[in-house]
Amino acid sequence: MKPILLLLFTGLLAFAGCSSTPTHVKGGPIHATSFSYVNTGQKPAPGYADNRAPIHSMIQGAITRSLSSRGLTQVASGGEVTVAYLIITGNNATTSSINDYFGYGDDATALHEKAHAAYTGSKNPNYFEAGTLLIDLIDSKSFKLLKRGYATRPILRELPDDARAARIQEVVDEILRDVRVAR
Repeated sequence: MKPILLLLFTGLLAFAGCSSTPTHVKGGPIHATSFSYVNTGQKPAPGYADNRAPIHSMIQGAITRSLSSRGLTQVASGGEVTVAYLIITGNNATTSSINDYFGYGDDATALHEKAHAAYTGSKNPNYFEAGTLLIDLIDSKSFKLLKRGYATRPILRELPDDARAARIQEVVDEILRDVRVAR
């Protein structure tokens, strides 16, 4: 590699290393009465993609039940709080990120890289598959992060839909257990 290209590449890496994932959470009770999900528009799934719609439906249903029990009402768009979620799956060697409802930006990439390091850095010599669900609650006007939480579980492939939905509800309830809503 030519010295100028090496210098440019090193500079780009250094610049990228200076950016960080915003993880400051405002904290305290959430002052809102409604929420909506991140909308990144409808993107056609590639031919090799699995059918994610049922899983997204289960996750959104679980989030809706959990937030509704705290007094937040789901609206189609324009809620006072925006809910974003990221799914990361992986094993000892690889990870993949499903960010259909997480939005655009550096956060998804940085969080995926952190999860990848955790999954592949495991000292467990046995093969495993796991999934992480990360949920953000964002103030829709200021875009401040109000809550970020996540949970990781082993992936169980042969679960019936009702058991899968119950397991997703358990994970969502764990992630959102500390959310307090004030009006």
